[in-house]
Amino acid sequence: MTLYPKLILDALATVRYPGNGKNLVEAEMVADNLRIDGMKVSFSLVFEKPTDPFMKSMLKAAETAIHTYVSPEVVVEIATESRQAARPEVGKLLPQVKNVIAVSSGKGGVGKSTVAANLAIALTHLGYKVGLLDADIFGPSVPKMFQVEDARPYAERIDGRDLIVPVEKYGIKLLSIGFFVNPDTATLWRGGMASNALKQLVGDAAWGELDYFILDTPPGTSDIHLTLLQTLAITGAVIVSTPQQVALADARKGVDMYTNEKVNVPILGLVENMAWFTPAELPENRYYLFGKEGCKQLAEQLNVPLLGQIPIVQSICESGDQGTPVALDTHTATGRAFLQLAAAVARQVDKRNLEQAPTRIVEVKK
Repeated sequence: MTLYPKLILDALATVRYPGNGKNLVEAEMVADNLRIDGMKVSFSLVFEKPTDPFMKSMLKAAETAIHTYVSPEVVVEIATESRQAARPEVGKLLPQVKNVIAVSSGKGGVGKSTVAANLAIALTHLGYKVGLLDADIFGPSVPKMFQVEDARPYAERIDGRDLIVPVEKYGIKLLSIGFFVNPDTATLWRGGMASNALKQLVGDAAWGELDYFILDTPPGTSDIHLTLLQTLAITGAVIVSTPQQVALADARKGVDMYTNEKVNVPILGLVENMAWFTPAELPENRYYLFGKEGCKQLAEQLNVPLLGQIPIVQSICESGDQGTPVALDTHTATGRAFLQLAAAVARQVDKRNLEQAPTRIVEVKK
């Protein structure tokens, strides 16, 4: 029996690719490197991504089609190619990012996202290049806080890969799962789905060159935190708390999660949010609604810096809801407070990088 290319291609045309319903030839998945040597056939199948879920089944189906429609005696060798380069391995995901900062809290409702957003803006005021990732998969708030709820990031082909281009606002590169889901619908995902979505926002996005990559993490300790620790070498964590005892107890757990010997992420310091209330008409007065300096005392107990104390001012809430974070105006008391916080974070990062070895990514041993 004599083999020739059309025989092989006709056989491959009987195999349909589930991703688009087209056959392998029609979908242009058969590379132009078809070689025939006696009863031996070799060629490559081209997939969009190196992680294509149908890859193994397509290789088997192609071989079976040739044995069925040509001859069972044909020796088939099929290689694979992908149109898109593979995602870099963990540890090489963000080569142009100098520092990764996790903004974290033991419990919800302490203003962690507000602190993360305003810290990012304040760092840009200090001249740094900043990216902000909303890692709170189930309760994303960054789109609203930056008034970019209608933004729909697009993909761009960069170095052989289709990368998500972050939204830019106030000089900050932003990404959030909130850009890709219906804001009025609950995100009902299992942990694995949420973790995979987060990995895409980190590893399949064009973050480029950044001095600070801020992670607005979910409250508490969860799968998402573990995914971040397994994906990125986090330079340090900033723990946000309010002064009352119930919040401080949870802040301790947040600190423990990062300082655990298997994790070893340095704590850059604590931020006391809602430290006191100052009415607009009485700017000199301070009312300690949630207790006085509880976070400061905790910082002393844990031997970590108190990076800043942020007062309760009605404009913080209003500006967040309107998409114009208070740190944009450095002439206000709260704007200055966030600027001081950013300067303190930058000092602690420099100190940490000078005195400690780079953080290692958490490895999972199966």
